[in-house]
Amino acid sequence: MRTPSSFRAAKRKGEKLATLTAYDSSFAQAAARAGCDSVLVGDSLGMVIQGQRGTTGVTVDDVAYHVRCVAAGAPDLHVMADLPFGSFEAGPAAAFKSAARLVAAGAHMVKVEGGAALARTVGRLVERGVPVCGHVGLLPQSANATGFRVQGKDRESRARILADAKAISDAGAALLVLEMIPAELAAEITAEVAASTIGIGAGASCDGQILVLQDLLGLYPNPPRFAKNFLRGKGDIDAALAAYVADVRAGRFPDAAHTPA
Repeated sequence: MRTPSSFRAAKRKGEKLATLTAYDSSFAQAAARAGCDSVLVGDSLGMVIQGQRGTTGVTVDDVAYHVRCVAAGAPDLHVMADLPFGSFEAGPAAAFKSAARLVAAGAHMVKVEGGAALARTVGRLVERGVPVCGHVGLLPQSANATGFRVQGKDRESRARILADAKAISDAGAALLVLEMIPAELAAEITAEVAASTIGIGAGASCDGQILVLQDLLGLYPNPPRFAKNFLRGKGDIDAALAAYVADVRAGRFPDAAHTPA
């Protein structure tokens, strides 16, 4: 099973990390068979499982339920879990209370959306033995304010995202999701932070990639440009997931067609 130190070792060696979302036992088992480095029980479950229009209605109870399902299905697979909207913003104590519930459910790492303002919270979680994955760029939990569009296209926002990434990494985050930012900004962040970067719509220079499982299988209508249907032309789901992992490891995914402008 992956650990924070092995994620950092992979970055030093230039080994690409292949991750994806999973919300149940069956797909967790499929991810493990495909050789994924980690799976994320994301608050994206609000959209792809619950049918909500966004992620802000997802609760800690929701995430904990799906973490238990995933952990039961693939007990040897590294499991990340999103801290949902409203469960960590009040500060380190609130964040730890929420994180402890997800760790008790079977998560090995929690993910928080946000920048430098969360650095103290990230640091306290790590100090208390909770590994953390950060998340900068497009923040789905803040999409009511920003919309679902590429972030970091102007000088000011580019500088802010870079500063946020450095602050979260310096606070101790082992992984850092970079969502929907220009590929050149993702490359700069990847070169400057100690955390292993995981791209989603951020180009091929990240230390790894993640996709929402339903996008990877072509199950969700109107997928984002960065998504690719790996099931098309494959015989079954196992073959699709294996192709995704192989393409990420070889640097074939994402290509220009799956990188937002």
